[in-house]
Amino acid sequence: MKTLKPINLLAVLLLLSAGCTARDLLPPGKPLVPTETRNFKIYFSSNRDGRLELYRMNPDGSDVIRLTHNTARKYFAVVTLDGSKVLYVQDDRKSKEIFTMDANGGNQRQLTHTGGINEFPRWSPDGSRIAFISDRDGHSEIYVMNEDGSHVRRLTHTQREQGDVKWSPDGQHLAYVSNVDGSEEEIFIMNADGSAQRNITNSPGLNWNPFWSPSGRKIGFVSTRDGNREIYAMNWDGSGVTNLTHNPADDGSGQFTWSRDEKYLPFVTTRDGNREIYITDSEGKIALNMTNTPKAEEDDPVWLPDGRILFMTNRDGNWELYAMNPDGTNQVNLTHNPADDMRSIMAYKEGLAERGN
Repeated sequence: MKTLKPINLLAVLLLLSAGCTARDLLPPGKPLVPTETRNFKIYFSSNRDGRLELYRMNPDGSDVIRLTHNTARKYFAVVTLDGSKVLYVQDDRKSKEIFTMDANGGNQRQLTHTGGINEFPRWSPDGSRIAFISDRDGHSEIYVMNEDGSHVRRLTHTQREQGDVKWSPDGQHLAYVSNVDGSEEEIFIMNADGSAQRNITNSPGLNWNPFWSPSGRKIGFVSTRDGNREIYAMNWDGSGVTNLTHNPADDGSGQFTWSRDEKYLPFVTTRDGNREIYITDSEGKIALNMTNTPKAEEDDPVWLPDGRILFMTNRDGNWELYAMNPDGTNQVNLTHNPADDMRSIMAYKEGLAERGN
């Protein structure tokens, strides 16, 4: 496929997406999606001070603040929609526990105390609850707790391994991955209280990494149903499955987020021989290279609240965080440090499989 110059990308996207319609089912409730703003912070992990700590910076890379200060590894920082609180995981090599802190690093508190594995915490859209994965009852199950760690409730009760739980934008549903028979992974959905658990992929192979669209109408996910890792989209009830990448290369690594208008999706692919960031439209009709760095690797493209795309790259000899415009222009190094600086979601887990970003 011929790669278009970045300057032409936005016009092409708008032309191809004009007039697109979708017959989708909308879950009840109003999604809690923040408005586009430049008033936010970027949280990331770095070993610049000798060990993996959490840091915060402004959207332009200025005013870098170290938030954590101890010998354990810290990662998976997740911020509330209003930007006031941060969840993260602390790994002391003996256990993984979930902590919370204020946006400036103050008031750090440990929320779980099991001595086992507690990880992948996610704030509910209103910030009042936390969904997470824990092995406290023998294997990985999904739990929820209040924002202060109280009132812990187990939502899944199976002999399967659960993982990668994510709230719907209206806070009424949870999508998650379940290891069905030890070899296949399926995406399930349930009500926020744990009721009405149901398989919405029902497909051979692996299905993982569900990510909700901002309206809650769509769920994107990765699947090997066509023989290799591809990115798909479906209605929130599992209907209307569409392959968005349909390429023999690996298109399914990293984390993904939809654009605010749900029209575009940046993703990582190896179709050029290295890991590049491409962008596609909501129907998978286009695939355009955004980064064009043949001698480097890119990873983890996500939309920022100001409309830019944040991503990781090693083009400067180590991992740095860059941001670019949605047409691929103005690619700016935000961290420019000789250490490795990464998005703080370091890995995600579905069933028994551990996959690095």
